[in-house]
Amino acid sequence: MADLHVLRVFCAEGGGGGNALRVFLDGSSIRPADRQGVAADLGFAETVFVDDAERGEIRIFTPGTEVPFAGHPVVGTGWLLARERGRAVALHPPAGEVPVRLEGELTFAAGRPEWAPEWEFVQLGAPAEVEGLDGPPEGHDAVGVWAWIDEPAGLIRERVFAAPYGIAEDEATGSAAVVLSARLGRELDIRQGKGSRILARPLADGIVEIGGRVELDDVREYGAQTE
Repeated sequence: MADLHVLRVFCAEGGGGGNALRVFLDGSSIRPADRQGVAADLGFAETVFVDDAERGEIRIFTPGTEVPFAGHPVVGTGWLLARERGRAVALHPPAGEVPVRLEGELTFAAGRPEWAPEWEFVQLGAPAEVEGLDGPPEGHDAVGVWAWIDEPAGLIRERVFAAPYGIAEDEATGSAAVVLSARLGRELDIRQGKGSRILARPLADGIVEIGGRVELDDVREYGAQTE
């Protein structure tokens, strides 16, 4: 049996919304060969296996594949490790080192746009057009569709469709926020999904920081095959 932490990442101010995340703090208790099956069984956008908590070494799986970097997994795992150990720990997914910091109720992590999946973006004229979509625009299958709510304030409405990663529509997509913030070259306040909020801002050397609120919903035992 392995302990599974159930989180929501990029929650709104009142704690609602957020993208579901599952984290195995003792990831080494689950064999590497079994991890993709575990992620598929759980069925959420991403599942994280922490292989070394002190060094922040993690692996990230969607229901369909392993990814070298993803936004809400690094923010959520950074928050959870800080909660368990009383300090922020830089994370090391396969893509590279991810700085983590805490600021009040918010947790921030930083990554590079080139680490993210190959997101496309489609800008629409108004938030109502984004709301009215019943799926991705024709010819796009891994895409963020967005519109300005308040351009001077950097406030946008976005929906992200990610069928190639086993996710029809993602509730909050940190890696897409990294890419979009880098492309626009400015701070963003992204309202995604049914009630999630992602803050993003470019830093030096091409790094983009993303952050938001994290909520712990449950800790349970998972009966995966272990070593």
